[in-house]
Amino acid sequence: MHTVAEHFERSEPQVHAVYDKIVKTARACGPVGEDPKKTSIHLTRRTAFAGIATRKTAIILTLKVPTDIKHARIIKHEQASAHRWHLNVKLEHPRDVDATVVAWITQAYGLAE
Repeated sequence: MHTVAEHFERSEPQVHAVYDKIVKTARACGPVGEDPKKTSIHLTRRTAFAGIATRKTAIILTLKVPTDIKHARIIKHEQASAHRWHLNVKLEHPRDVDATVVAWITQAYGLAE
């Protein structure tokens, strides 16, 4: 069994602050579960809508969205199925969770019904 805290043991303090801001943003949409796995933390509604991989100085946020989004901040685009994309965004500071990222989190949350 893994815990959320374990994911931050080797990370700098701002990484946990980024995580807190992501979770707060998602919870503004409604109930959110935190499901820590071996290599990431899944944020869930009925199903997972986001994955969070912690690094020493950043978070890699993976969002499940219905279509590809072309944006310079997205570091990886992966088509999971006909109407699902997994998009990765690197977030190094709480301010990186800006209006653009909030919109993407909100969109991903809406799909996880």
